Amino acid sequence: MAQLQSMSSANVLSVPIHPSVNQGRLSRANICCSSKSVVYQVGAVSSSLHGNRIVHQRRIYNSVTGNQAIKMVASQNEKVESTSGGGLRGKLNKVVLAYSGGLDTSVIVPWLRENYGCDVVCFTADVGQGIQELDGLEAKAKASGASQLVVRDLQEEFVREYIFPCLRAGAIYERKYLLGTSMARPVIAKAMVDVAREVGADAVSHGCTGKGNDQVRFELTFFALNPKLNVVAPWREWDIRGREDAIEYAKKHNIPVPVTKKSIYSRDRNLWHLSHEGDILEDPANEPRKDMYMMSVDPEDAPDKPEYIEIGIESGLPVSVNGEHFSPATMLAKLNEIGGKHGVGRIDMVENRLVGMKSRGVYETPGGTIMFAAVRELESLTLDRETMQIKDSLALKYAELVYAGRWFDPLRESMDAFMEKITEGTTGSVVLKLYKGSVTVVSRKSPNSLYRQDISSFESGGNYDQADAAGFIRLYGLPTRVRAMQEKGF
Repeated sequence: MAQLQSMSSANVLSVPIHPSVNQGRLSRANICCSSKSVVYQVGAVSSSLHGNRIVHQRRIYNSVTGNQAIKMVASQNEKVESTSGGGLRGKLNKVVLAYSGGLDTSVIVPWLRENYGCDVVCFTADVGQGIQELDGLEAKAKASGASQLVVRDLQEEFVREYIFPCLRAGAIYERKYLLGTSMARPVIAKAMVDVAREVGADAVSHGCTGKGNDQVRFELTFFALNPKLNVVAPWREWDIRGREDAIEYAKKHNIPVPVTKKSIYSRDRNLWHLSHEGDILEDPANEPRKDMYMMSVDPEDAPDKPEYIEIGIESGLPVSVNGEHFSPATMLAKLNEIGGKHGVGRIDMVENRLVGMKSRGVYETPGGTIMFAAVRELESLTLDRETMQIKDSLALKYAELVYAGRWFDPLRESMDAFMEKITEGTTGSVVLKLYKGSVTVVSRKSPNSLYRQDISSFESGGNYDQADAAGFIRLYGLPTRVRAMQEKGF
C-alpha cells in the first residue's frame, strides 16, 4: 500500500498542468463497451455535487518549512501518451495516486490512464517506513506512465499531530492494538488532498482492497477535507484478482514489473509500528515464526541485563529520554531502537475489522509500548479517581473512532480537547525497567502529584483520622443495608 505525504509550502519547482475538462462523479451508465460477447455498461455522468472545473495552464510553486522535506520529480523530459480522449470507464483530468512502487500501484498507474484517460500524479509519504521503501520510486513512477512524483517527509507531523493525541487519550483498540496503521492513514490521505489541490487534480486513488479497513480510512478523510474529489478504488472495479493477473496486465502494457522477493506476509510499517498479516498467521492456532519479526529481537535472545530508562513527560506527552530532549519523531525512533533491543512491544491478536470480519495480526510497537507505559503510570499520580475513570471510558470510544477512520470527525476533535485539558498537570518523569520483552515501572514522580505520603502512610496518623472511616462506611453502605433489610424482612 502506498504511503503518502503532505506539504504546506515548498521549494520552487515548475510543473506543467494540462487544461481540465468538466468532471463528474463516476457511475456505471451511459457508455457501453463490448468485448467479444460480453457487454459492460460503464461511463461518467455529471453530478450536482461537482461543478465545472477549468484549470488554465500555469505553474505550481511549492515550498517547505521546518523539518518537512519535499522532493518533487516532474517527468519533463519524457512525453506521456495523450489522455485527452477519455478512457474505457469515463474521463477524469488528473488523479493523485497513493503510490508505493510495488506491483499493485505500478499497475494502477496505466490502469487509471486506460480507464479514465487521465494524467496520474504519484504520491508517496515518508511516515518512517524506511529508506529502502523509497529507493528508486522516481524511475518506477515514470516507467509506469505517471506524469509526476511527489515525495514528502511526514514523520514529525505524524508523531506530533496524530500519534501524540492518541497517546494522550490512552487510545487502545480492543485491549491491545496501539493503532499504528489507523493513525497513519489520515495523515497520508490529508496530504493527498493537499497535493490534489496544488496540482489541479479532480480525483484521488488508492490501492486498498475491498476487504480491509484502510479503504474506509482513506475515503472518510477525502470526504471530510474535500467532498468534491472523485475517488477511484481499482480493487473494487477491475478484473485483476491476484498477483499473477497483475503481472500479466503489466506485461501487456509494457510496464516493468518490480523485481522483488514476494513476502509471504502482508506488512505495513511506519515510525510507530510494524504489522504482519497473512500466510500462517491466518490460522489463529499457529505460533508466529521467529524470523518474521523485524523491529524487535526475540525476548529469549534479548540481553540478560535489564536496562533502565527515564521518560520525561510534560502535559501528558513524552519530551525526553534519560534527561535528553528530542523532537517527537526522533524520540520515537530512539525508543524503537532501545525497546526493540529488549524484545519489547510484541502483540499477537485477533481483532474485529470495521467491515465485519475478524482478522489476526501481529504487531511490533517497541517505542510506542514504552511511551504508553510511562504516560499511563504518571497519570496514576496526577489524575483523581473520577477523572481517570471518565478518561478511560472515553479512550475506548476515541480508539474506535480512530480505528474506523473518523479522525476528522467533530466528536474525536471534541474529545481531544477534553483529553488535552485534563492532562495539563500530567508532568513529571517515570523510570522503566526493560527486560526480555517486559516493561516494568520502578519509579514515578511529579510536581503535581496527588499522592501524599503523610496521609497514605501506615506509620503515621498525619492528616487522616482513621476513626472517620466508620461514619463513611455506614453512609456508603447504606443502600446495601437497606436492600438486605427489605429482603430479610427486618
